[in-house]
Amino acid sequence: MSALIVGLLFFIPGVAFFLYVLFKYSEHEHQKELEKWRWFREVKWKWISAKQIVHIWSFTTAFQMSFDAYIDLKYHAYWYFTKNVDWAALPANTMLLPPVNMMFLNWYPFKSSLIIQIRYFIYWEVCLLTYESITLLPEPWGYFHYGWWNLGYSAIINPILLVILLVYYKRFVN
Repeated sequence: MSALIVGLLFFIPGVAFFLYVLFKYSEHEHQKELEKWRWFREVKWKWISAKQIVHIWSFTTAFQMSFDAYIDLKYHAYWYFTKNVDWAALPANTMLLPPVNMMFLNWYPFKSSLIIQIRYFIYWEVCLLTYESITLLPEPWGYFHYGWWNLGYSAIINPILLVILLVYYKRFVN
């Protein structure tokens, strides 16, 4: 098939759908759609202050460097890019994890029930393990390599690290 035919196969249904939505969508349906998403507009989003960002960024970077010094360099459980100390791992250590920790803390349901907080931890655990699995893929996606470490250890350690972050945030930052 030529590129023109493939393009038309996607373009024609797209135009048909656009015209259908354009002429079918009434003001009444628009109001129903707005009412359906009203909860999203009413959510009071909590934003981390600049002081809290500096605290979390510094703590995360220092804690990760300390943890990786033992697990990565001394015990060779896992490593980024190469088994030795390398500059390529510096962006992963200093610019990847701190924003993730800020998202975790920013959306954490502090005033919710214990069940909701546990569910939040489970969601984050699934996301973290999925991300770690992706980084284990061959290059160009993967940059993370296992020695004797495996996803089971990560599944056990991740919640402990998140609790340490949460305790630090509650006691020293907030």
